Amino acid sequence: MDEIKNFIDGEFLLSTSGQYIDDINPATGELIGKITNSNAQDVQNAVDAASSALQSWSSLTIKERITWLDKIADALESKKELIAQTESRDTGKPISLARRVDANRSITNFRFFAEFTAKQNDMQFDMDDAINYVHRKPVGIVGLITPWNLPLYLLTWKIAPALVMGNTIIAKPSELTPLTANLFASTLQEIGFPKGVFNIVHGLGPNAGQPILEHPKIKAISFTGGTQTGRIVAKTAAPLFKKLSLELGGKNATIILDDADLHAAAKGAAKAGFTNSGQVCLCGSRILVDASVATEFTELLLNEVRAMKQGDPQNEDTEIGSVISIQHLEKVESYVELAKQEGGTILTGGKRPSLSSSNNSNGAFLEPTVIGGLDINSRTATEEIFGPVVTLHTFENQGQAIEMANSTEYGLAGSVWTRNLERGREFSQQIETGIMWVNTWLHRDLRTPFGGVKNSGVGREGGQWSLSFFSEMTNICVKQD
Repeated sequence: MDEIKNFIDGEFLLSTSGQYIDDINPATGELIGKITNSNAQDVQNAVDAASSALQSWSSLTIKERITWLDKIADALESKKELIAQTESRDTGKPISLARRVDANRSITNFRFFAEFTAKQNDMQFDMDDAINYVHRKPVGIVGLITPWNLPLYLLTWKIAPALVMGNTIIAKPSELTPLTANLFASTLQEIGFPKGVFNIVHGLGPNAGQPILEHPKIKAISFTGGTQTGRIVAKTAAPLFKKLSLELGGKNATIILDDADLHAAAKGAAKAGFTNSGQVCLCGSRILVDASVATEFTELLLNEVRAMKQGDPQNEDTEIGSVISIQHLEKVESYVELAKQEGGTILTGGKRPSLSSSNNSNGAFLEPTVIGGLDINSRTATEEIFGPVVTLHTFENQGQAIEMANSTEYGLAGSVWTRNLERGREFSQQIETGIMWVNTWLHRDLRTPFGGVKNSGVGREGGQWSLSFFSEMTNICVKQD
């Protein structure tokens, strides 16, 4: 069993609280770790370390910091399989998914920001009698608070740009999935990364997260998580004039137009709905299909979903693992029951599966579930469930499809399926989201802006947007003789 400690000033330390939180493998119900439960004093200790390291780290050249990003990527590459195995054990996701997505992106994030930053040029604006130079400098100490669904993937998505721009970091990973953050810290220690530049404080949100939000020396907060928690983050940090980046929830629509390739659309909708057991903020949890093709599409979709192999995450052929915890499973199940009360019909799934492995008998599993017959404005169809549940709706024309897609408080992502690419592009421009895909899903270019509108967040991550968030810009206007 792992003992997970804080990582402060290059050392692994227990919390001053002396308290622990259990870390459970959600696919087995097994206790796999004890996590130190931190408090405000631990945050203060981390801030002291980050403050001491800030001058020396920010004084390095961009090229020197890029070299460190490459060193980190190389070190993580050597632990790629260990990262995948650890992530699968901590989250209940299939090992194949952990390898393909989590481990790969955790490494790629560092390689991408190293290469991307190296290609950036300082901005300069010439006037007739003066030159304006835009100088970037670090924000200072930044707080990174990340969720449990893609633990190291999303943590490194923030760490890499924060480091390359010269900041020092206080990170708080989710208390449900601390193992890969701990592995990352040990990797930094092994390669001799400068002490105090990166620090981790583990624990519950009110005990460890809130002091990060409130601390006056922490100048920026980058948060990924649920909208309800995002409101707390904004309410606390905004009055303190901290820079804020909030990537929050979604209730994304997968839209099937009448001219779509229905076989491809069904595969895409199943992937969008059930990857990581539906526990991705980008998942397409509402499927909107043109009524003229709804019968054929529904049959194809149900065939795709029923063919998905659910089981032990450690099996190579498993496609659907568990959800993150029994408590979360019960929340998702409550929405399945709500759907029935709201007049919905369970087309497939809706119950806990009978799995062949006795190791998973206490796991948090739910069959991938498709629900039809619900009003588009029902609670089930508008509230974020964040599990292996999608709702299926029909529309009569393109205008109604747009209205239905925009009928939630969220606006993170969506996809539209059509053989007419120009139609898909024009349609996408009318959807109130930060990201739209045409005939694909989760097709990512890390140079592009990532984030949502409405209650799905504030700000953008990726490429130049991440570099801008983790830096302050000073315009220096030099009068010419």
